[in-house]
Amino acid sequence: MKLSAEACNSSAIAEKSRTSVLADLVKARLTALVLLTTFVGFFLGEQGPVNFLLMFHVLFGTGLVASGAAALNQLLERDFDARMRRTAGRPLPSGRLQPATVAIFGGVTSVLGLVYLAVAVNLLTSVVGAVTSISYLFIYTPLKRMTWLNTLVGAIPGALPPLMGWTAARNELSGQGWALFAILAFWQIPHFMAIAWLYREEYAKAGFVMLPNIDPNGSRTAHQSVSNTLALLLASLCPFAFGLNGRFYLAMAMVLGAGYFWFAVRFARQLTIQRARQLFLASIIYLPLLIVALVGNKLK
Repeated sequence: MKLSAEACNSSAIAEKSRTSVLADLVKARLTALVLLTTFVGFFLGEQGPVNFLLMFHVLFGTGLVASGAAALNQLLERDFDARMRRTAGRPLPSGRLQPATVAIFGGVTSVLGLVYLAVAVNLLTSVVGAVTSISYLFIYTPLKRMTWLNTLVGAIPGALPPLMGWTAARNELSGQGWALFAILAFWQIPHFMAIAWLYREEYAKAGFVMLPNIDPNGSRTAHQSVSNTLALLLASLCPFAFGLNGRFYLAMAMVLGAGYFWFAVRFARQLTIQRARQLFLASIIYLPLLIVALVGNKLK
């Protein structure tokens, strides 16, 4: 009995370990955010009753593409991840997985996801997914070691998932879909500026060129944070202007946008670790609350 219990415990630990490795490999939290924003784009783009089967197809295909891109990103950055405390525990630098395994997993998963989207959803969504993956892996990723502009460029693939959801529902690129893209793009800049400020020494050590590393007095970092929260506030009014959402959403967008802007201004005035953490927390509170307003106050 004792041996049987020990065997069960060992099996459970091994299974938990495998699950943990897979979650780290696909960047589970980031992929979950991708799926959430894809759902928002699809839900707002859907006219009439929700087509749950189509929704499943777009989320499943997008999940495959996002998981594959996350794995390939870690493959490309494995040597740099090993130099940073916050990323040294990832599957490749920690030795839990081998590069060949990750390359096969990432490549096959990405291609399967794009093919699945083309067949089960529509070609346009698959094309947007391909642009997302390619720009993330082959433009944004190498730029991180070349110029601080990588943060601005990286906001593009990061903001395309809601547009994928929109094209899945409407099979077209339109102003409403681009408005959702703009919201997520502008949201990311202050979010990442706060992270880059918090970990600027680690980024510098790893060889990543982030704005706080080349901006000793923080003036440019502060400007990017404030200007993009202001742009976000304006962009977040577009769903109301386009008739996608009602006055409750408008009120929420204005209150949340003003709050995010206020934290960015406080960070700009006092470039401290505490203010950077507060801006980061404001960013992760802002987005889910805005999503609730978008989904909960859809007009048509």
